[in-house]
Amino acid sequence: MAETYDAIIIGAGIMGCATALELSRRGLRVAVLEKSNIGAGSTGKSSAIIRQHYSNPTTIRMASHSLRVFQNFKQAVAGESGFTQTGFLVLTPEKDVEGLRANVRLQRELGVQTELINRDEILSRWPYLEGSGLVEAAFEPESGFADPNLTLQGYVQASRGLGATFFQDTPVTGVHMQNGKIQQVDTPKQSFSSSLVINCAGPWGAQVARMVSVEVPINPCRVQVAFFRRPEAYAAGHPVVADFIHAVYWRTETGGLTMVGLIDPEEENYIVDTDAYNEKPDFDFILDAGNRLVSRFPGLEASESAGGFAALYAITPDWHPIMDEIIPGSGFYICAGFSGHGFKLGPAVGLMTADMVLGKQTPGMDRHLFRLNRYAESQPVR
Repeated sequence: MAETYDAIIIGAGIMGCATALELSRRGLRVAVLEKSNIGAGSTGKSSAIIRQHYSNPTTIRMASHSLRVFQNFKQAVAGESGFTQTGFLVLTPEKDVEGLRANVRLQRELGVQTELINRDEILSRWPYLEGSGLVEAAFEPESGFADPNLTLQGYVQASRGLGATFFQDTPVTGVHMQNGKIQQVDTPKQSFSSSLVINCAGPWGAQVARMVSVEVPINPCRVQVAFFRRPEAYAAGHPVVADFIHAVYWRTETGGLTMVGLIDPEEENYIVDTDAYNEKPDFDFILDAGNRLVSRFPGLEASESAGGFAALYAITPDWHPIMDEIIPGSGFYICAGFSGHGFKLGPAVGLMTADMVLGKQTPGMDRHLFRLNRYAESQPVR
């Protein structure tokens, strides 16, 4: 006999857990089905950078809303998120300066604390940076990073306190519909009945969608990060930096480490089997990441390599999510495909997804932007 819930969420990453909390707050009885352990997918390995630097009003508002939640996490959710305010610095090549200026103008109009700074000011504030290619940068003083696993624990704690149930080691094996309506979700342990099912399965999102015979353009792609232990002279740390000139990003990590990843559109081609990919970093990647880091921050040449890992992005053609009822009127929804920048949006996405399944609009956050049909309509998110 299937156990009945008001809503079933597939996947216990940041999107699934934030949605569970928002639906529970509205009085729904929620079950979250996780194929492994909470945070075992993309969220647990997220770089967890928190910033508001986007180029359209919807994602800027989503990032701003989410930043306020991370800043006040204990009151807004529960527990701690590990949010650390370091500031976020965007370095762009000369050819992209006009685009940077336009982004900053829009962000300011929407209330983001951000500023444009010239090359001299960059090198004055952060004298350890090497200045090649620098013209202008954007800096957000409020931004930083969080701890992804602490954040998930807070969402799970708050959701459970409102009655949500989390089922770990519970992979979904089937999703059943009748007369165009969602009916049941099967797992090896038991079946679950609901008229609302939300696919928050991240890199597994396309697999889950195929269970209702729908193809969604989400590819599971392998990405990597490396860690370097900073010399004592730089123990105090640094801001989060996105260096588009050297195509590299970096932030501090506990233990005197700097975490480094690449800004590489080619990552969309590194498609892998979600359940059988190499989770260790490649030696060549660590060498490349270190060289790019040192090109901008020469003082870290004396850093020691401290390993790294590989993780999964759920990448769509425009590198933005799909949030939609993918069979209209069915009660089967998707919230996946965040392409590596979803963690920072998680609090807003939970709110938007809860509104979506309940037929409500989220003020200032137009989810129509993320509809599935935008690809067929040649209207990708910019």
